[in-house]
Amino acid sequence: MVLFILAESMFFFPFFFAYFYYSTSPSVWIGSTWPPFGIVALIPCILAAVNTILLLSSGLFLTHAHACLLRGCRQGFIYRITDTISMALLFIFLQYLEYKYSNLHINDSVYGSIFFMITGFHGFHVIIGTILLFSCYTQVFAEETVMFTRQQHFGFLAAL
Repeated sequence: MVLFILAESMFFFPFFFAYFYYSTSPSVWIGSTWPPFGIVALIPCILAAVNTILLLSSGLFLTHAHACLLRGCRQGFIYRITDTISMALLFIFLQYLEYKYSNLHINDSVYGSIFFMITGFHGFHVIIGTILLFSCYTQVFAEETVMFTRQQHFGFLAAL
């Protein structure tokens, strides 16, 4: 798991570095201004702030769901994982709205490319995580077998 997180960090770091590099020293090819001429920068304190709050809150709820699972509180686990999945779906919907209503396109110089690479891959991660958590959610209600106990819940840990 540590290697996976390290690999993910190494995947995203170059995109954040490229954004930082091009925003602090814009080249002549993009008009020596940041954001490049003709591109209206997105206001990060509205939609991005809401999405950040959603993701941080969902992480807290997911941590609480894990604590409930360790204590054997099935009902608390169900409530918290439901909250987490709901927040993830809201995040995905808000990212869809951000893409739909922005005047930015992937071919709008380096600004558009980096923006869509970072947010697109992050959105993809959230979608995959939501699918995995929903799979865990459905396993809780499987009557023929108990999938998650205090001692055995690797499927849930892998979805974290």
